[in-house]
Amino acid sequence: MIVINFKNYKTGKSALQLTRKIQKYLPRATICASALDIEMLVANTKLSVFAQHADSQEGDKATGYNILKSLKEAGAKGTLINHSEHPISITDIHKILIMSKKLNFKVIVCASNLRNFKSILNSKVKPYAIAFEDPKLVGSGKSITRYRTKDVINFIKIMKKTNIIALCGAGINSAEDIREAYRLGCKGVLIASAIANSKKPEILLKEIARIKK
Repeated sequence: MIVINFKNYKTGKSALQLTRKIQKYLPRATICASALDIEMLVANTKLSVFAQHADSQEGDKATGYNILKSLKEAGAKGTLINHSEHPISITDIHKILIMSKKLNFKVIVCASNLRNFKSILNSKVKPYAIAFEDPKLVGSGKSITRYRTKDVINFIKIMKKTNIIALCGAGINSAEDIREAYRLGCKGVLIASAIANSKKPEILLKEIARIKK
């Protein structure tokens, strides 16, 4: 599973252009886009579109929040939450997971360390996927598969006992990094700047498309 987070690198027309390039080479990829772009991307491409973030607020007092129901109505299949650039409390994570189940809405939860990861697993409602990422490696070009190998292995050992999709992220910047993630036992990766911030994303997209799992 390849999950590509656009972060703030791509919005509007540039987000649509990148999505079309991703669709050409990785038609089964999932993209995490700005809430403002979801409806536009869903209408003009065939990729699975997730929001980059969602809030636990709902009802009459939710001005300015990314409400799960609204994200789904815009066409999103799910949402990413607790990214290192937008961390939320364990309480809010659990609330969102409970709310998402009622809406049949997928949630990918980022975990910055093994303690955080275990707290996420304690939720009564389990997420669709968990992405293990080291905040210090995000955008660094230093892959978590190389610089936090032991932690990724320990993460996978626990994840094998669940039905949750195991992803890893942070510093993933090459096809070799993705191959290593699969070798370690991950079911996919969360990747951002190596694609979303690249002037020629086609180069890496082609290489990823050739990976044999």
